[in-house]
Amino acid sequence: MSLDLVFDYVFSPAFFHGALLTLVITVTSLFFGMITGLIVALLQESRIKPLQIGTLVYLWLFRGTPVLFQIIFIYNVLPTFGIMLSAFVSAIIALSLNEGAYMAEIIRSGLQAVKKGQRTAGLALGMSRFAVMRYIVIPQAARIVLPPTGNQMIGMLKTSALVSVVAVEELLLVANQTASSNFKYFEALTAAGIYYLVLTTIFMGLQYLLERALDRKRPREKRRSVPLMARLTALTEKTEAR
Repeated sequence: MSLDLVFDYVFSPAFFHGALLTLVITVTSLFFGMITGLIVALLQESRIKPLQIGTLVYLWLFRGTPVLFQIIFIYNVLPTFGIMLSAFVSAIIALSLNEGAYMAEIIRSGLQAVKKGQRTAGLALGMSRFAVMRYIVIPQAARIVLPPTGNQMIGMLKTSALVSVVAVEELLLVANQTASSNFKYFEALTAAGIYYLVLTTIFMGLQYLLERALDRKRPREKRRSVPLMARLTALTEKTEAR
């Protein structure tokens, strides 16, 4: 056991590159996963049966099979149909589709948490459907969606280690290859663990800052939202009374 070797690994270009690639995979997969989840969540609220069935099949498939299976399937099976993808792209696609299935449920729950009476009240005030979504639904849903989304981001950071199975040189694969050359597994894995903890701490800090920014109790936001919310509340109460 050598602590000096641990610090050497932490500041080595190979480990830094592996950590950077892990961060890129995490952020990219989460970004496309959120877009996919938003689209699927909106399609779930559609009244078109084929779209509803399609989203249910998608959720059933990607929530019902392991992420590792999906990564290997996309990387090894798609080439048999003439779709040639690099290991990195295959990993991004697999992680994004898997993340999208979970984000769809998170976003859908956030949208449904906003009372329908508030949407109706917004329309009654002369607001367009886009304006209702922009100024009424999304701000309230974002406060509900943000905490589980932060957890998904941290989970994605750890799940990204699975892409090493298709030889993507992310952090864990770099650590394993380094340890295999000299059998210093403690030092190599400790260095990788330090990087994971640093990245996780950064994500947790960002989540905390975003939650504070969306906190409805902040004075400035409260002053801006009171007139609109007061009218919405009054109209909502009248709508529900009927």
